[in-house]
Amino acid sequence: MPQTRLDTDRIRAARRVIDPVFLDSPLYRCDALEPELGCAVSIKLETANPVRSFKGRGTELIAAGLGAGSVVCASAGNLGQALAWSGRKRGLDVTVVASRAAPAAKLDRIRALGARLELVDGDFDAARERASDIARRDGIRLVEDSLDVETCEGAATIGLEIARQAPSAEVVLIALGGGAMATGIGHVLTELAPGVEVVCVQPAGAPAMTLSYRERRVVTTESTNTIADGVAGRCPIPEVLDDLLQVADDAVLVEEDSIVAGVRMLFEHAGLVVEPSGALGVAALLENRERFADRRVVTVVCGGNVDPAAHRCWVAPRPT
Repeated sequence: MPQTRLDTDRIRAARRVIDPVFLDSPLYRCDALEPELGCAVSIKLETANPVRSFKGRGTELIAAGLGAGSVVCASAGNLGQALAWSGRKRGLDVTVVASRAAPAAKLDRIRALGARLELVDGDFDAARERASDIARRDGIRLVEDSLDVETCEGAATIGLEIARQAPSAEVVLIALGGGAMATGIGHVLTELAPGVEVVCVQPAGAPAMTLSYRERRVVTTESTNTIADGVAGRCPIPEVLDDLLQVADDAVLVEEDSIVAGVRMLFEHAGLVVEPSGALGVAALLENRERFADRRVVTVVCGGNVDPAAHRCWVAPRPT
């Protein structure tokens, strides 16, 4: 069994706490993608819920554990929406700190869900520092994505579903940012489906966690440069890296052109509107055709909160 901070019995119990609207998301084979990618591709669709990402699974556990009071988090957009949704349902006072550069669609949705939104200059890690300051100043709970084990064990319920829904899967591709989804799904699959290869995918323009995985130590970067804002962190969390090293078989980096191509392919061939982070698995298939040729692959489409104008540019017909 993987020696991580996660516990499989708690993960199973989490399904009784998480709102069913986030559970049992569709997993289906997408034949239309296969001629382009050269393998049997199944999509695990984590956008078909009220916050259009997998993050609600973890925030449900956090909000249920708090019961009442105030909470603050830093977010690139999706965690903030999810915490606002879970908190509103339970009467929590939610503050979200985000970068001014975060997609406007994500920020607008956080406000619409009733959370207090504070914007900061800089990137996600600057928002994380500000959220920590607010928590200390006001004496309230700081939710730290990936460090808080609830966020990992909530995401791990996806792994339970993959193991049940796709018993013949050979590879699962998981977007890698802070690491909650990768460590959660990886923990479950390592225990329940040890023959499945767990491959994490990160943009080459935001490589900190992948570099850390490869060097087996925390590697920080000075900046990020990627359209996949949801996974654009610079400072990996040591505890999360320790977990990832136990459950991931590999971590790969993909280029921006491949991410855009993945967004376009999911729109054209699967009818899905996804944010760049949700297309990382398809990007990895595009860049590693020989490695995944003729294999049965599940890719987790983890988010669909995308700026409409940017998405129109990415999926626009290409010049012939």
